[in-house]
Amino acid sequence: MLTENRFAFKEWAAVCLALGAGQQSVLLRKGGIHEGRAGFRVDHREFWLYPSGFHQQPGALADDARQFHEQAQQQQPVPGTIALQEYAVVESVHELHDEAVLPRLAGLHIWSERTVHDRFHYREPGLFALVVRIYRLPSPVLLPDSPHFAGCRSWVDLPRELPTDGLQPVLGEAAHAQAVERIERALAPQAVV
Repeated sequence: MLTENRFAFKEWAAVCLALGAGQQSVLLRKGGIHEGRAGFRVDHREFWLYPSGFHQQPGALADDARQFHEQAQQQQPVPGTIALQEYAVVESVHELHDEAVLPRLAGLHIWSERTVHDRFHYREPGLFALVVRIYRLPSPVLLPDSPHFAGCRSWVDLPRELPTDGLQPVLGEAAHAQAVERIERALAPQAVV
Protein backbone atom coordinates (compact mmCIF):
# COMPACT_ATOMS: atom_id res chain seq x y z
CA MET A 1 0.00 0.00 0.00
CA LEU A 2 1.17 3.53 -0.76
CA THR A 3 2.13 5.62 2.26
CA GLU A 4 0.19 8.60 0.87
CA ASN A 5 -2.13 9.22 -2.04
CA ARG A 6 -3.73 12.24 -3.67
CA PHE A 7 -6.17 10.46 -6.01
CA ALA A 8 -9.81 9.79 -5.28
CA PHE A 9 -12.53 7.88 -7.08
CA LYS A 10 -15.98 9.46 -7.13
CA GLU A 11 -18.73 7.02 -6.23
CA TRP A 12 -22.23 7.25 -4.86
CA ALA A 13 -22.12 7.93 -1.12
CA ALA A 14 -24.42 4.93 -0.56
CA VAL A 15 -21.97 2.64 -2.38
CA CYS A 16 -19.06 4.05 -0.36
CA LEU A 17 -20.97 3.22 2.82
CA ALA A 18 -21.66 -0.32 1.60
CA LEU A 19 -17.97 -0.77 0.77
CA GLY A 20 -16.99 0.67 4.16
CA ALA A 21 -19.40 -1.71 5.90
CA GLY A 22 -17.96 -4.75 4.10
CA GLN A 23 -21.19 -5.32 2.17
CA GLN A 24 -19.46 -5.24 -1.21
CA SER A 25 -15.96 -5.63 -2.57
CA VAL A 26 -16.58 -4.74 -6.20
CA LEU A 27 -17.01 -1.42 -7.98
CA LEU A 28 -19.01 -1.36 -11.20
CA ARG A 29 -18.14 1.54 -13.48
CA LYS A 30 -19.15 2.81 -16.87
CA GLY A 31 -17.40 6.15 -16.72
CA GLY A 32 -18.34 9.79 -16.70
CA ILE A 33 -18.72 12.46 -19.34
CA HIS A 34 -15.27 13.83 -18.49
CA GLU A 35 -13.62 10.53 -19.49
CA GLY A 36 -14.11 11.54 -23.12
CA ARG A 37 -14.23 9.26 -26.15
CA ALA A 38 -11.76 6.75 -24.70
CA GLY A 39 -14.14 6.08 -21.80
CA PHE A 40 -13.29 4.90 -18.32
CA ARG A 41 -9.84 3.57 -17.52
CA VAL A 42 -8.34 2.39 -14.25
CA ASP A 43 -5.80 5.18 -13.91
CA HIS A 44 -4.89 4.33 -10.32
CA ARG A 45 -4.61 0.99 -8.52
CA GLU A 46 -5.10 2.64 -5.10
CA PHE A 47 -7.36 5.56 -4.28
CA TRP A 48 -9.53 7.29 -1.72
CA LEU A 49 -13.27 6.87 -2.14
CA TYR A 50 -14.94 10.24 -2.73
CA PRO A 51 -18.60 9.93 -1.64
CA SER A 52 -20.87 11.80 -4.02
CA GLY A 53 -24.59 12.38 -4.32
CA PHE A 54 -24.20 13.06 -8.06
CA HIS A 55 -26.75 10.88 -9.94
CA GLN A 56 -27.50 8.98 -6.72
CA GLN A 57 -31.14 7.89 -6.36
CA PRO A 58 -32.65 5.53 -3.81
CA GLY A 59 -34.66 3.76 -6.54
CA ALA A 60 -31.39 2.81 -8.28
CA LEU A 61 -30.41 0.62 -5.33
CA ALA A 62 -31.47 -2.91 -4.52
CA ASP A 63 -34.45 -2.98 -2.15
CA ASP A 64 -32.40 -4.37 0.73
CA ALA A 65 -29.77 -1.62 0.30
CA ARG A 66 -31.92 1.48 0.64
CA GLN A 67 -30.67 1.99 4.21
CA PHE A 68 -27.31 3.01 2.72
CA HIS A 69 -28.98 5.88 0.87
CA GLU A 70 -30.75 6.99 4.05
CA GLN A 71 -27.50 6.75 6.00
CA ALA A 72 -25.68 8.78 3.32
CA GLN A 73 -28.33 11.50 3.58
CA GLN A 74 -27.90 11.63 7.36
CA GLN A 75 -24.08 11.66 7.27
CA GLN A 76 -23.47 14.41 4.73
CA PRO A 77 -20.43 16.48 5.68
CA VAL A 78 -20.60 20.17 6.52
CA PRO A 79 -21.50 22.14 3.36
CA GLY A 80 -18.38 23.17 1.48
CA THR A 81 -16.40 20.11 2.57
CA ILE A 82 -15.84 16.54 1.44
CA ALA A 83 -15.20 13.68 3.85
CA LEU A 84 -12.80 10.90 2.87
CA GLN A 85 -12.66 7.84 5.09
CA GLU A 86 -12.47 4.75 2.86
CA TYR A 87 -9.51 3.70 0.73
CA ALA A 88 -9.51 1.09 -2.04
CA VAL A 89 -6.77 -1.14 -3.37
CA VAL A 90 -7.64 -2.72 -6.72
CA GLU A 91 -6.95 -6.44 -6.83
CA SER A 92 -8.25 -7.13 -10.34
CA VAL A 93 -10.03 -5.38 -13.20
CA HIS A 94 -12.54 -7.02 -15.52
CA GLU A 95 -14.05 -5.52 -18.66
CA LEU A 96 -17.52 -7.01 -18.99
CA HIS A 97 -18.86 -7.36 -22.52
CA ASP A 98 -21.32 -10.22 -21.97
CA GLU A 99 -24.64 -9.19 -20.45
CA ALA A 100 -25.12 -12.76 -19.17
CA VAL A 101 -22.59 -12.00 -16.40
CA LEU A 102 -24.74 -9.25 -14.85
CA PRO A 103 -27.33 -11.44 -13.04
CA ARG A 104 -24.48 -13.45 -11.49
CA LEU A 105 -23.25 -10.28 -9.79
CA ALA A 106 -26.58 -9.74 -7.98
CA GLY A 107 -26.04 -9.65 -4.25
CA LEU A 108 -22.38 -8.69 -4.67
CA HIS A 109 -23.18 -4.96 -5.02
CA ILE A 110 -26.03 -2.70 -3.90
CA TRP A 111 -27.26 -1.47 -7.28
CA SER A 112 -30.62 -2.66 -8.56
CA GLU A 113 -30.77 -5.06 -11.47
CA ARG A 114 -32.23 -2.25 -13.61
CA THR A 115 -29.40 0.15 -12.74
CA VAL A 116 -26.73 -2.39 -13.72
CA HIS A 117 -28.58 -3.17 -16.95
CA ASP A 118 -28.91 0.53 -17.84
CA ARG A 119 -25.26 1.24 -17.04
CA PHE A 120 -24.13 -1.73 -19.10
CA HIS A 121 -26.10 -0.50 -22.14
CA TYR A 122 -25.32 3.23 -21.81
CA ARG A 123 -23.83 4.44 -25.12
CA GLU A 124 -22.37 1.06 -26.04
CA PRO A 125 -22.52 -2.28 -24.20
CA GLY A 126 -19.91 -2.89 -21.54
CA LEU A 127 -19.01 -2.27 -17.93
CA PHE A 128 -15.92 -2.45 -15.73
CA ALA A 129 -15.80 -4.49 -12.54
CA LEU A 130 -13.02 -3.58 -10.11
CA VAL A 131 -12.43 -6.11 -7.35
CA VAL A 132 -11.18 -4.07 -4.39
CA ARG A 133 -9.95 -4.42 -0.85
CA ILE A 134 -11.36 -1.63 1.28
CA TYR A 135 -9.59 0.05 4.20
CA ARG A 136 -11.05 2.63 6.56
CA LEU A 137 -9.79 5.44 8.75
CA PRO A 138 -11.18 5.69 12.30
CA SER A 139 -12.50 9.17 11.44
CA PRO A 140 -12.83 10.97 8.10
CA VAL A 141 -10.40 13.50 6.65
CA LEU A 142 -12.27 16.70 5.79
CA LEU A 143 -11.15 18.70 2.78
CA PRO A 144 -12.60 21.88 1.29
CA ASP A 145 -14.86 21.18 -1.67
CA SER A 146 -13.79 22.67 -4.98
CA PRO A 147 -15.36 23.32 -8.40
CA HIS A 148 -12.40 21.25 -9.67
CA PHE A 149 -14.12 18.15 -8.20
CA ALA A 150 -17.53 18.82 -9.75
CA GLY A 151 -19.21 17.04 -12.61
CA CYS A 152 -19.55 13.57 -13.97
CA ARG A 153 -16.04 12.24 -13.57
CA SER A 154 -14.52 9.14 -12.02
CA TRP A 155 -11.14 10.48 -10.91
CA VAL A 156 -10.37 13.47 -8.72
CA ASP A 157 -6.90 14.86 -8.11
CA LEU A 158 -6.95 16.03 -4.48
CA PRO A 159 -5.20 19.26 -3.47
CA ARG A 160 -2.62 17.35 -1.41
CA GLU A 161 -1.34 13.88 -0.62
CA LEU A 162 -3.22 12.21 2.22
CA PRO A 163 -1.30 9.78 4.45
CA THR A 164 -2.62 6.23 4.54
CA ASP A 165 -1.31 5.39 8.02
CA GLY A 166 -4.12 4.45 10.36
CA LEU A 167 -6.12 2.63 7.69
CA GLN A 168 -7.60 -0.67 8.83
CA PRO A 169 -9.02 -3.37 6.54
CA VAL A 170 -12.82 -3.44 6.60
CA LEU A 171 -12.86 -7.22 6.22
CA GLY A 172 -10.45 -9.66 7.82
CA GLU A 173 -8.28 -11.87 5.61
CA ALA A 174 -10.67 -14.85 5.53
CA ALA A 175 -13.80 -12.76 4.90
CA HIS A 176 -12.07 -10.75 2.18
CA ALA A 177 -10.76 -13.89 0.47
CA GLN A 178 -14.28 -15.34 0.53
CA ALA A 179 -15.77 -12.14 -0.98
CA VAL A 180 -13.14 -12.07 -3.73
CA GLU A 181 -13.73 -15.74 -4.51
CA ARG A 182 -17.49 -15.12 -4.90
CA ILE A 183 -16.88 -12.18 -7.23
CA GLU A 184 -14.25 -13.94 -9.33
CA ARG A 185 -16.48 -17.02 -9.62
CA ALA A 186 -19.38 -14.82 -10.80
CA LEU A 187 -17.13 -13.12 -13.36
CA ALA A 188 -15.64 -16.35 -14.74
CA PRO A 189 -16.58 -16.93 -18.40
CA GLN A 190 -18.34 -20.25 -17.74
CA ALA A 191 -19.52 -19.42 -14.23
CA VAL A 192 -22.25 -21.52 -12.70
CA VAL A 193 -23.54 -19.82 -9.59
